[in-house]
Amino acid sequence: MKESDPIPHLFRSEYSKIVAVLSRLFGIEHVEIAEDIVSDTFMSAMEIWPYQGIPENPKAWLYSVAKNKTYNYLKKDQLFSRKISFQIQKEYVGGEEIDIDLTEPNIKDSQLQMLFAVCHPSLPAESQISLALRILCGFGIDEIADAFLTNKETINKRLYRAKEKLRMGDVQLSMSGNGEIDNRLEAVLKTIYLLFSEGYYSERSESVIRKDLCLEAMRLNYLLLEFRPTNQHLTNALMALMCFQASRLDARMGEGGEMVMYHNQDTSLWNSELIERGNYYLQKSAEWPVISIYFLEASIAYWYTIKDDTSEKWENILQLYNRLLSIAYSPITALNRTYALSRSRGKEIAIQEADKLNLGKNHFYHLLLAELHFGLDNKNAKSHLQRALDLCKTETEKMLIRKKIMEI
Repeated sequence: MKESDPIPHLFRSEYSKIVAVLSRLFGIEHVEIAEDIVSDTFMSAMEIWPYQGIPENPKAWLYSVAKNKTYNYLKKDQLFSRKISFQIQKEYVGGEEIDIDLTEPNIKDSQLQMLFAVCHPSLPAESQISLALRILCGFGIDEIADAFLTNKETINKRLYRAKEKLRMGDVQLSMSGNGEIDNRLEAVLKTIYLLFSEGYYSERSESVIRKDLCLEAMRLNYLLLEFRPTNQHLTNALMALMCFQASRLDARMGEGGEMVMYHNQDTSLWNSELIERGNYYLQKSAEWPVISIYFLEASIAYWYTIKDDTSEKWENILQLYNRLLSIAYSPITALNRTYALSRSRGKEIAIQEADKLNLGKNHFYHLLLAELHFGLDNKNAKSHLQRALDLCKTETEKMLIRKKIMEI
């Protein structure tokens, strides 16, 4: 097909919607059948559209063909059809006719239910992300393999095992009550943030920044914000955090593909619309009388979008890091705090704090120490850069480090 071929875009936007609706109809134990029907639908589009032309309404064409293929499948498999008919009659008020509801409200409900299903706590995090990318984001197997820097066979096996675990665990595509939603929401948000983080900084891909993964994570989070029971403090705080971080994505990569450190970023490339949206969701999350990790991280990310390099800015960031570490300590958070400490209290005290972290096998640790030593002890700075070069895994980061070594 030509470069103007709409099928890749439609696959990304519509594949997951139809799969979610059919999985809700069939049950998640039959998600492979739903995927096969939808894949066959897109295959028909690839075979027909080049000769008959692109339909006036491509999305409606896909929905219609998917419905027809589903009905045809049910006619061929009478036992499966009777089982589905019984299930629908048991769960819904209606007659014998099976309704494949591809209206926008049902699509959103189906995707929400699927989101809670694929984020089941029995699944490892990488399986949750893989399922989310495949079923909810319409990513192809090749794209998922690229995101995890592995091969198609590994991803296919991972998806198969994850689906088997969901099937054997009798996971239901239902959200029966607010109690169940509250119990699972944190796991769902964690999966969304893991997906975003994989896009924001990936060690598994030569492209350190994957904007498409970030946008898909934000889209899934927005589904939760539109659903009243999941429009909660954590959901708004996470959305604020992702908006603030995504606002600086374009400035984090140089023209040659190299990473650009925060203090060297072109602030004119920061996305003001995303910063405004981040402010909105941060204020919304503050309406709940709780302080969460996401809220503190979003508050830190807010200050990083302030262009003026003032002592007030860095002191606020430092105090927020102090508060975050008091409720959820992690060495990486402590490392990030050290940079804010250097900007607020000076490099010497920051070097003393960094030395206590014992992160000698982390290349970010050496990058930070190189930054702190630069101008004070350039020989030491160069030594840390060389160590960071040895430890980092992606070529884009190696480009940045080599450039810094040349500068010294």
